[in-house]
Amino acid sequence: MTPDLDVARLRAGYPALSDGHAYLDGAAGTQVPAAVIDAISSAYREGIGNTGGAFAASLRSAAIEAECRRAVADLVGGVAEGVILGPSTTALTYRIASALSRQWSPGDSVVVSRLDHDANIRPWVQAAARAGAEVRWAEVDAATGELPADQYADLVTARTRLVAVTAASNILGTRPDVAAISGIARAAGALCYVDGVHATPHMPVDVAALGADFYATSAYKWAGPHVAAVIASPALLEVVRPDKLLPASDAVPERFERGTLPFADLAGVTAAVEHLASLGGTAAGPLPRRERVLASMTAVEEYETALFARLIDGLAAMGHVTLYGKAARRAPTAFFTVAGMTPRQVSVRLAERGINVWDGDNYAWELCRVLGLQPGGAVRAGLVHYNDASDTDRLLSAVAGL
Repeated sequence: MTPDLDVARLRAGYPALSDGHAYLDGAAGTQVPAAVIDAISSAYREGIGNTGGAFAASLRSAAIEAECRRAVADLVGGVAEGVILGPSTTALTYRIASALSRQWSPGDSVVVSRLDHDANIRPWVQAAARAGAEVRWAEVDAATGELPADQYADLVTARTRLVAVTAASNILGTRPDVAAISGIARAAGALCYVDGVHATPHMPVDVAALGADFYATSAYKWAGPHVAAVIASPALLEVVRPDKLLPASDAVPERFERGTLPFADLAGVTAAVEHLASLGGTAAGPLPRRERVLASMTAVEEYETALFARLIDGLAAMGHVTLYGKAARRAPTAFFTVAGMTPRQVSVRLAERGINVWDGDNYAWELCRVLGLQPGGAVRAGLVHYNDASDTDRLLSAVAGL
């Protein structure tokens, strides 16, 4: 039996929520719990230094870094030795694209999808252009927001070098069949790069089950600081040669990290994973952290699914609201327009009532073009584990009055 979330308890652990606003902007970045704030401040108070030194502060930073890699690996089912850390998913994807594309040549191809955030499109499109490789596009069903997996059988060939696909759309919430897509890629000898930024906060993640050769995630989307990670097999990373400074480490995964990491923030990442692992009601031990994460994120998924149904059903009942996306499997993200108002006008009116939502294309540039929403995009309201029925009901009441 999956343990229920004690939402009142976990909300009390988020200082920012005390301002009384309805934080429905989590798809762009969550608030952070006190445990994460404390971990970051404690690292600074105790003293940190760059790694590689013989003194205590340097050794402390090295321990923080190592524990952060272990924590991220536990979150998604990877191994610590394959966790690349960096400032953002966009930055890390550009680094990986630059390194991988050195082995591409004219006649090769990469496959990207119209469903994705531009951070999992443009780095591959630009790298392919430099290599003279072809770009092939997986198309979205505009009516449903689905990304049919069967189209990849025609898109992927023996000359396909990489397939880039999201695990969940950051505006529609669509969760494509990544395992089926990666299976097609693997059968052709291609790599699969999975953008897990929008998926990771909402469900249990297993990179092996997804078939992801690379899996990208950002901690600030799951109650952590602004640190990103790409998780891959250490054996795969060993054969990828990125640009790096001559004296910098050539070891995996450090060779991809380009400079000093933000050690105090890394302590915050570990605290964020521990926080997620506690949401299902399991304390720190005796179960391994990976097991606690899976239990908690299963509870999160069930809770958010029920809360999202309340939100989406309420919006769908309003004649002046147009909803986008009807995928069978979705992360809890609503994308909608209101008749007679621009998305920015809607978000301003909601902000005046203490309701935080986003408007625009949210970097889902290609998808908004498919939906006919460029320029301007739509309004995005996203749920995370600290939202409750009072948040969704405030939004529904406010939108009903527009």
